[in-house]
Amino acid sequence: MSVWVTLKMNVKQGEFDHLSDFLTASLPNVRGFEGALKVNLFYDPDSQTFLLHEEWASKEHHQAYIKFIQERGVMQDLLAFMESEPEVIYYNRLMM
Repeated sequence: MSVWVTLKMNVKQGEFDHLSDFLTASLPNVRGFEGALKVNLFYDPDSQTFLLHEEWASKEHHQAYIKFIQERGVMQDLLAFMESEPEVIYYNRLMM
């Protein structure tokens, strides 16, 4: 059963445009990674809060992706736009 993952981060002052360019270049890789089902992006300019809302085939698929981007420096590139590490939450889908 799939899982939803949210990553919530605060964007550094003046970095949103640079972040947008980075995401435009990077998102095809995320969406093409094994187990990625859906990736949606949200931004609140008032609080400078950036939210990734993703659906993955499993938590293990998402964690494999995180490991992959950490090993290649992509996570460090992403975090350069942020005030701090992301808040990551996994949600299991309920069938009711």
